[in-house]
Amino acid sequence: MRIYAFADEASPAIDGQIAAMRRNGLNGLEIRGVDGENVSAISLEKAKEVRRKLDDAGLCTWSIGSPIGKIDIETGDFAAHLEQLRHTLEVAQVLGAKRLRMFSFYIPVGKDPADYRNRVIDQVGEMLRVGEGSGVLFCHENEKGIYGDIASRCLDLHKTFPQMRGVFDPANYVQCGQETWSAWEELNPYIDYLHIKDALADGSVVPAGKGLGNVKRILDAYRAQGGEDVTVEPHLQVFEGLKDLEQDGNTSHVGGYRYPSSDAAFDAACNALKELL
Repeated sequence: MRIYAFADEASPAIDGQIAAMRRNGLNGLEIRGVDGENVSAISLEKAKEVRRKLDDAGLCTWSIGSPIGKIDIETGDFAAHLEQLRHTLEVAQVLGAKRLRMFSFYIPVGKDPADYRNRVIDQVGEMLRVGEGSGVLFCHENEKGIYGDIASRCLDLHKTFPQMRGVFDPANYVQCGQETWSAWEELNPYIDYLHIKDALADGSVVPAGKGLGNVKRILDAYRAQGGEDVTVEPHLQVFEGLKDLEQDGNTSHVGGYRYPSSDAAFDAACNALKELL
């Protein structure tokens, strides 16, 4: 297995992220927060600095943990979002990332996602067209509150856009009331990699294997079909910047596992995965 991580949960500083990855013997980074900025906002000069530091440490950038597609389908400024995507792809080129994690737009609370399907399809299609020729694989993550939050709508997206792969996040499915094994059975032909995250019925995030996400069963099935890449996403204690990544009314609940520091929580998440392996 090649194991990566959202190491901004260990430290907002890239140097602290590198230390956390090396301490846990990881292969590299799914990059999201960089020295207080989202990866989609950093300059190309900053990206070059990060690349040098990762190269010196023997680490890679596996995927861009971007916020692309995390705007409201009704009120979001989609034109500005496409410009953000174009810049993010330039950052990906500098960092050597071959994947970009993306989403399928927040649906207004209380509204029927089906009413927005055509608009979602149009806008996802535009994002994919922006990425054509970039060499970066777009990977859709199931996320609470977006169109592709449950398996049936993720399947709709993948059948519509076979060039788009999937990131399977068990905890997010649990938080949406979606049974994870049935989701895996439906979606596994389209999945590129896994996010290692688990949750309880109340939405609380817990170490992998301690919740209802069937993480070990899905991990074993993924490996059996040749899957080799996973990203640890701890969420075991609230970290700086989390509130900026989620929609109002769809915030994560931190589970009953408490750690004295972000580094300790990060290490616990890595160790939980290693126990499952």
